[in-house]
Amino acid sequence: MSPTVKAFLERVASWPEEEQEELAAVAREIEARRKGVYRLSEAERQGVEKGLRAMREGRYASDERVAAIFNEARSSRK
Repeated sequence: MSPTVKAFLERVASWPEEEQEELAAVAREIEARRKGVYRLSEAERQGVEKGLRAMREGRYASDERVAAIFNEARSSRK
């Protein structure tokens, strides 16, 4: 591990848990790019299961609702 990364990770320990989780999500994306495999977090897995249950029950979001969710996600990344 490079000294720069090691020092950075030591500082991360003092961050709030929510921000540490955000950094972990970015690290998972980088690792997935390197390995070609993405591992779902527990929250992501639960979200997928919830969506599959809703699909099996015939519950779907409207096109408008889906668009609103994507727009909200895009605006939160800025």
